[in-house]
Amino acid sequence: MSKRTEFNDALKAAMKAGDQNAVGTLRLINAALKQKDIDARPSGKEVTEADILSMLQGMIKQRKESIQIFRENKREDLATKEEAEVAVIERFLPAQMDDAEVAAIIDKLIKETGAASQKDMGKVMGALKTQYAGQLDMGKAGAVVKQKLG
Repeated sequence: MSKRTEFNDALKAAMKAGDQNAVGTLRLINAALKQKDIDARPSGKEVTEADILSMLQGMIKQRKESIQIFRENKREDLATKEEAEVAVIERFLPAQMDDAEVAAIIDKLIKETGAASQKDMGKVMGALKTQYAGQLDMGKAGAVVKQKLG
């Protein structure tokens, strides 16, 4: 089942269940996906499942940053709302890898791509994005790649 179908089925189920938080979050996901489709039109490329997973991770990252800001400003109500949205979005991501798994995969990709220095970081990050989209935090992975190639 494609992610698009999964989102629409989840939206219907949330509407029937009266789960307003899930309905709102799923509508945000669909809106972001439509925007991605619009952005991809000029190039003629289709939005892939990996692109969708990357989009979902970006949405989670934005919300986690907002949660931190809301907590710093004593707005627990808004932080709680954002956390609920993160929980809904995370349902559509594959299980996240732990730090040891990420390090092992990066070591493997460094060997496969023949990366030797930080100049080759793009090769490794590109392979990570295509093969493991949605399964790990690309920001953290980038720091690990930089450390291993540095």
